[in-house]
Amino acid sequence: MSDDSDIQPLVFMMGNFAAEFPIDRQYAKNHMWAEARDGVWRFGFSAYAVRLLQDVYFLDWSVDAGTTLREKHEIGSIESKKAESSLYAPIAGRLVRFNEELLSDPSAINLDKYGAGWIFEIEGSGESLLSPQGYMEHLAGVWEVTQRTIKGQMNE
Repeated sequence: MSDDSDIQPLVFMMGNFAAEFPIDRQYAKNHMWAEARDGVWRFGFSAYAVRLLQDVYFLDWSVDAGTTLREKHEIGSIESKKAESSLYAPIAGRLVRFNEELLSDPSAINLDKYGAGWIFEIEGSGESLLSPQGYMEHLAGVWEVTQRTIKGQMNE
């Protein structure tokens, strides 16, 4: 009686906020989701990252499509209501393309994080990516530190 639309996402509680993680993709330790698409990995920010960033309003790239990246290679920057940060490649590989629509309007990162809010695509093995359950375990390990760092802003 169930089909794919009945598959429930995993949920991680960030204070009073329920961050949902679809189980049809993998995750990187830098809080990005990864979806395999014809030999290429499409990446975007997980609900955890979007909740911490809040209202992304600026995105910029520092490398071009076609660039060979190492894992943790700086590829751009992001600014939001809560943070300014560099963006890093979650896996090694060749940068296929960026979601150019986000340059003029990054609101899709906030509004449709697991769909139109995808950020870039990398051709690579993805062997360092975590399963959804592995990502939940990773979040449990980093959440205590995150709570101390943000000092209560999660309950706003």
